[in-house]
Amino acid sequence: MLKYLTAELLADTRKFGPVARTAVVADPAPARVAGEARVLTRTQAPGPCRRLGPCTVRPSSGGRVVIPGPDWLSARQVPQRGLSIVRVQSLTLAAASAALLAPTTPPAAPPQAAWRAALPAPTTPPAATRQPATWRGNPVSAADLLAEVRNCTPVSRGRYRSDSGVPASIPVCGTRDAVFWKADMDIDCDGRPGPRCNRRTDPYFSDSTAYAQSDGRPLSAERLPFIVVPAPSRIWDYREHGVGGGSVVAVVHRNRVQYAVVGDTGPQDVIGEASYATATALGIHADPQGGGTPSGVTYIVFKNARVSPIEDHAAAVTTGERLARQFVGTPLGE
Repeated sequence: MLKYLTAELLADTRKFGPVARTAVVADPAPARVAGEARVLTRTQAPGPCRRLGPCTVRPSSGGRVVIPGPDWLSARQVPQRGLSIVRVQSLTLAAASAALLAPTTPPAAPPQAAWRAALPAPTTPPAATRQPATWRGNPVSAADLLAEVRNCTPVSRGRYRSDSGVPASIPVCGTRDAVFWKADMDIDCDGRPGPRCNRRTDPYFSDSTAYAQSDGRPLSAERLPFIVVPAPSRIWDYREHGVGGGSVVAVVHRNRVQYAVVGDTGPQDVIGEASYATATALGIHADPQGGGTPSGVTYIVFKNARVSPIEDHAAAVTTGERLARQFVGTPLGE
């Protein structure tokens, strides 16, 4: 009777075609080391495999789950094409027969479902943390800044010269938020010496600046964009207008804008001077002996806005852009 039922069961499984099927088989031959693999011929295979085709043996809690495979190579040779035998707690043939004959045994789950149930549950990868995008918008243009300084309301009591020996014709103008002037640009190479700014390259070189870095050393004209303001005089005292060392400046030349700081002071009657680094950033020839430009530079100094430490150029740029937007009436982010 058992032989008849087993044959009938195996005949029914052919309906599933080549998809994976499972069967519980007895423990292999004794005295085998756990995890050892062996190659089985079709006649050596467990009963169900001789009928269903090549098998792959996988461990389960009560025995070995046998799944048809493409051939009979050892699992140690080709993982997807083999049969690995793992020693686990055995099921005897008698127990297997009793399970087949018991009338109250519910029908086993379809082989395909059992195979899927043996697979680990799919794991949903954690969603990537989305960082909020920071949109900086377009920088304020030179044209926008120049449009705000077309008209001049003088705040100086007199006018400045662009160079010694020329007529004084440059006033300092003011608005609610800034002071500005339009002049030439002479090259300031004073401060900490470097390859381009030293006594050899600049006959008038001075190794000091009116304002120093946070470590007490003079500013570096080669590396830090800064401008020079006239020393306080009866013509104009910059300190009375919220301006001092580290004040943020927008320097405009043609279609370029360079943010800088107030870093040095110059003669009381001359205006229009900036560091080597400022000139270089604006595309102006920066040779301290013959560089600079005779006109076309606008200096806009924002009131009551200073960078600390004074040598932090990145902070000067960030602050300058924000103040420039306010100055031209452009909302942040546009």
